[in-house]
Amino acid sequence: MPSPPPHVTLPRFGLLLVGDELLSGRRSDQHLPKTIELLAARGLTLSYVHMVGDARADIAAQLRQVLASGDVVFSCGGIGATPDDQTRQAAAEALGVPLVLQPQAKVLIDQRFAELAEQKGISFEPESADHQQRLQMGVFPQGAQIVPNPYNRIPGFSVGHVHFFPGFPAMAWPMMEWVLDTYYAFWFDQRAWAENAVVVKNASEAMLTPMMEALEARYPGIRVFSLPTLQHPVHGPHIDLGVKGDPAQVTQAFAEMMAGLRSLGCELGPVQHPAAL
Repeated sequence: MPSPPPHVTLPRFGLLLVGDELLSGRRSDQHLPKTIELLAARGLTLSYVHMVGDARADIAAQLRQVLASGDVVFSCGGIGATPDDQTRQAAAEALGVPLVLQPQAKVLIDQRFAELAEQKGISFEPESADHQQRLQMGVFPQGAQIVPNPYNRIPGFSVGHVHFFPGFPAMAWPMMEWVLDTYYAFWFDQRAWAENAVVVKNASEAMLTPMMEALEARYPGIRVFSLPTLQHPVHGPHIDLGVKGDPAQVTQAFAEMMAGLRSLGCELGPVQHPAAL
């Protein structure tokens, strides 16, 4: 399966979280905040996140969407070899290709378990039923490329711009960094972006919405956001009202916003410092 052509404009980045344990609450997700952190360190942002259980049909449906989008998507979870791991199978189904043992993955898995056998002082039996089951961890959609795993060398895989990692943070996070630094370094720190916000203490969102809509209409390079807080130890009930987007337009739109808030008689708290990415 040939790799898709490089993006000609800054790609969007998405995250797919797989596992019944996330939906049931048996485990709490750790990947979302870390993905945001890793992207931000490179001047990138996360556009969306999806969470899905272990049902193959549900995973395949999500993968069809992200594969068709051309977005860069990181998928965490479900690539093991037990019955509840269905991501590899779902990826092949979404792509319409068979599952095959990826040659590089086989070499890495053989090496890993040969070393473990040596450490334990036992013989490595590559034809044993146990090892053949382990090799299922290297059975990927036909044409997939491996993603190295520095933790234990059991690889993940990539199909186009969708990259598949284990659910374990100790494995997934360095693999995610490798993908970013290997394939997407061209896009690091290329996004001109700024953000300004102010604490508004005595206003409702209904009262502020017309001004927000007017600003977005006048400045197409920005988005206005409103984040209400019901309780706060310092500011009490308030709204964090802000503007984000093109730095030049943010400066102008935020100045207009502040003037508009004062004309409405709003009590204003501190202005949050711009976050330049």
